[in-house]
Amino acid sequence: MYCKNGKIQENNDVQYNRNLIESILEPIFIVNIKGEIIDFNKATSLIIGKERENILYSNFEDYCHPVQQVRNLISIVCQKGSLYDQALEIKGEAGNLIPILCNGTPFKDNEGKLIGVIFVVRETSKQKWSIELEEAHKEKEKQQDLNKELEKLNNSAILASQYTLSLIEASQDPLVTLNTKGKITDMNQALVNSTGMSREELTGSDFFDYFTEKKNAREVHKEVFDKGSVSNLPLTIKHKNGKLTDVLCNGSVYKDAQGEVAGVVIVARDVTEQKKIASALIEARVFAELATEIAEEAKKNAESAAIIAENAVKSKQQFLSNMSHEIRTPMNAIIGFTKVVLKTDLTVKQLEYINAIKMSGDALIVLINDILDLAKVDSGKMTFEKKPFKLNASLESMLHLFENKIQEKNLKLIQDYDDHIPDVLVGDPVRLHQIILNLVNNAVKFTQKGKITVSVQLVFEDVDRVVIEFTVSDTGIGIPEDKLDHIFENFNQASSGTSRMYGGTGLGLAIVKQLVELQGGKIRVKSKVKKGSSFSFSLSFQKTNADAALENDLLELDSEIKNIKVLVVEDIALNQLLMKTVLDDFGFERDVAENGKIAIEMLKDKAYDIILMDLQMPEMNGFEATEYIRIKMQSQIPIIALTADVTTVDLDKCKAVGMNDYLAKPVDERLLYSKIVGILKKPKLAKLSAKLNENIDKTVKKIRCIDLVYLNQKTKSNPELMMEMIDLYLAQTPTLINTIKQSFAEQNWQLLAAAAHKMIPSFSIMGISTDFEDIAKRIQEFANSQEKLNEIDELVLQLEEICLQACGELEEELNIIKNTKK
Repeated sequence: MYCKNGKIQENNDVQYNRNLIESILEPIFIVNIKGEIIDFNKATSLIIGKERENILYSNFEDYCHPVQQVRNLISIVCQKGSLYDQALEIKGEAGNLIPILCNGTPFKDNEGKLIGVIFVVRETSKQKWSIELEEAHKEKEKQQDLNKELEKLNNSAILASQYTLSLIEASQDPLVTLNTKGKITDMNQALVNSTGMSREELTGSDFFDYFTEKKNAREVHKEVFDKGSVSNLPLTIKHKNGKLTDVLCNGSVYKDAQGEVAGVVIVARDVTEQKKIASALIEARVFAELATEIAEEAKKNAESAAIIAENAVKSKQQFLSNMSHEIRTPMNAIIGFTKVVLKTDLTVKQLEYINAIKMSGDALIVLINDILDLAKVDSGKMTFEKKPFKLNASLESMLHLFENKIQEKNLKLIQDYDDHIPDVLVGDPVRLHQIILNLVNNAVKFTQKGKITVSVQLVFEDVDRVVIEFTVSDTGIGIPEDKLDHIFENFNQASSGTSRMYGGTGLGLAIVKQLVELQGGKIRVKSKVKKGSSFSFSLSFQKTNADAALENDLLELDSEIKNIKVLVVEDIALNQLLMKTVLDDFGFERDVAENGKIAIEMLKDKAYDIILMDLQMPEMNGFEATEYIRIKMQSQIPIIALTADVTTVDLDKCKAVGMNDYLAKPVDERLLYSKIVGILKKPKLAKLSAKLNENIDKTVKKIRCIDLVYLNQKTKSNPELMMEMIDLYLAQTPTLINTIKQSFAEQNWQLLAAAAHKMIPSFSIMGISTDFEDIAKRIQEFANSQEKLNEIDELVLQLEEICLQACGELEEELNIIKNTKK
């Protein structure tokens, strides 16, 4: 074989060369000096995805990347005589770029002139060309047609030898040619390296001597002659120093000019590393099975422990429930009647005694509430409202509660309120009051002289929300530095003498910490002994303009109250008397039923506007009575639950049986009045509520999409960890969005599904609504099944919009955390 004008010319050894080319497992490009492809093997067609006639005499550089580097390869090979492991990329059938390593060997004509280069490439991802080669051998008929054409080529023995040697050396796997008796006639350097023998020692020796199992090697040799070709037959080559190399052998026969089989070409693919990996996988699977057994055992133990823990929690909840009910029931009467007596004419001494009773009762209720709040936090039932309120007015009314105590101790209360804070905010004013009340109460308790400062400052504001920092400082006894890390623990105080000297249970700061952190904030403290303490925290609130209508409508409601008939369902005589007294003060008509059964009979005979329903009663309890009224009587009369058990009874449970609302005992008269009026004037309140919800929707739901409460909990409010998590989200999300959009445009469904899947965990971490998480899941589902593809476009747009919005909000949060950290 030789080249003339850059094209392959015929010779008598072309059949040998064609079989040699096709026996090599890697793609082969034979290129002339101009860079034109003048020959190649089946592996090349498979990776490029084109037929032979479309590849021949096309430019080699058209299939490789980068082009400039490819153009220099031919001259490099010709100058240096060889090229090894040159990293390139080859264009695959789908237009994708596949990483490869390229080896090159020059070949000459019979006059010794360089006429071209043989390039052998290997995909670095170790794609199994042997499988594709197996498919190639199935096209035997095409090869036979090609062989007939190549038989017409004329003889050029010197060039054929040089060309053949170039092909042999270009293979990166051991390659050997054998005659019909199994003697080695030629080989490449890879076989020399695998056996440790020289070319002279190998030439003419038995092929079978270099394998651990000669019998298997003979069978491979025989099978090639019997079948014409073999694929992926396992053998082990032994090196003279004892090293073993596991290989898979591919082979095919080659014929002489007369069409007689002259020998075989065998290529041995080194699979030692793959076998190690397979062994490791087997070992890993064994360990995995063992680990699974251990995990199953651990799971059983964990389930057993979980049952024990669950029973313990239930016992704890039951204890708190019983305690709450047993204490609140008499306290309801004590505090209620105390308030009633305080409204009567009393002597100075009587007033002093009654106030002492009231203060003691209030202190006991505070203790009960603190314990129950901690129980709610532990059980995950602590919830936070989002409703409009005026922060300034709310703080003023709350601090007013401390005026008497502050005057008694001759202290000075300083309020530092930032006028830039919006008038109306959306949040939970009750929990905010609870936090500040605890902090101010501590400040008053531990300060004997000087001042208490309550500072409220705006630290961040945008169109939709504000971040406000609250600080309560005092000039009191201070806290030792070694105690600062423990003051927020349950039932813990600064020293053993604190409780004895100042009273208290040590629950206040524990509750403050929980309430602040559950809303995404962090409590901070600075203190010096005998100098004072400063507690501060920051919380985020939404902005709204929904307050004016609320005030006007409530004033109108107050002016329309008249002729309200109330049925009180209560079994304890003291509480019956108290409710009668309270309702009489409201100017309402009232009747009393001792249990739910009597209440039902009374409802059949008389019409009432509203029912105040105790829950724990003999004969028929409040839940049973309510269920009967709703289902059997088909009555929609408003029902407010009155309960001393606030650990197991909540609004959801009351609503489940049809109650409209509930109140905890001891009943706050103003709150009871407000709830009765609000429920009975529901049409107006419903209209007002719609306005409020509309405004809140505009300012909260449609604008704010992240909620960092979960992130706060998982990082334990560690600013470094929070910033790291947010940075990761900001780094990966835009890239994933671009991947989703590009893969959708290219209809790469597998990549689209993978990118959508990667986004899903970040939604819960950043507190993004599950609605948007469901969008990502639907994109993944449609891409995997390749169904409803016309819906993906809109889903991708929605996902992109919310993720970009989340990134903007998280950048703001990141800046706030950084500024707060400073």
